[in-house]
Amino acid sequence: MGAIEGKWADALKEEFRKPYYANLYKFIKEEYSSHVIYPPSEDIFNALHLTDLKDIKVVILGQDPYHEPGQAHGLCFSVRPEVDIPPSLVNIYKELHDDLGCKIPDNGYLVHWAEQGVLLLNTLLTVRAHQAFSHKGKGWENFTDAIIRAVNKEDRHIVYMLWGSPAQKKAQMLDNPKHLILKAPHPSPLSAYRGFFGCRHFSKCNEFLEKNGIAPIDWQIPDKADI
Repeated sequence: MGAIEGKWADALKEEFRKPYYANLYKFIKEEYSSHVIYPPSEDIFNALHLTDLKDIKVVILGQDPYHEPGQAHGLCFSVRPEVDIPPSLVNIYKELHDDLGCKIPDNGYLVHWAEQGVLLLNTLLTVRAHQAFSHKGKGWENFTDAIIRAVNKEDRHIVYMLWGSPAQKKAQMLDNPKHLILKAPHPSPLSAYRGFFGCRHFSKCNEFLEKNGIAPIDWQIPDKADI
């Protein structure tokens, strides 16, 4: 696992001293040495590397990483440019098109969002190949809850997009009156038609940011040729 830097290092330093993290570190090290694990170990903390705590404007929560070859690279819902766009992200793009008129891109690489201050955080940061939720209950939940609590303490305007019931359960940790919490069903094909489509979270987010003097997010993901 790569080192965590920037303001995150300060905010999370106590976590590294806790018994659960020592057990998690040992478990993850053994898993990478004996199984195929995603994402690659150097990408585990990409969400934190690409979006420092001091730069966060928006938080989008996912669950566990994609578990098929070449997909996961440390950002929830995102895949590398050469990988087919997963179904949930297809639906996110549909909502973005209907909400803000964004063109649907030819890839699912969401680094453009992360670099603007969108924290794309999975609640579990690793997974065994072909085995969804295989690293559940090993300690990642404690660590990502600490990340969410650190964001909650930030004394400025931040937007949370909580899609689906697992993400919405995190709302109990969020009590900062300066922050905006948006909730909708998950964008997966199983639930997107129950209220994710039409939620208009992207325009609501930008309206909130602009109202508070913060530059809005450019949600348009560039095509592969422009990355």
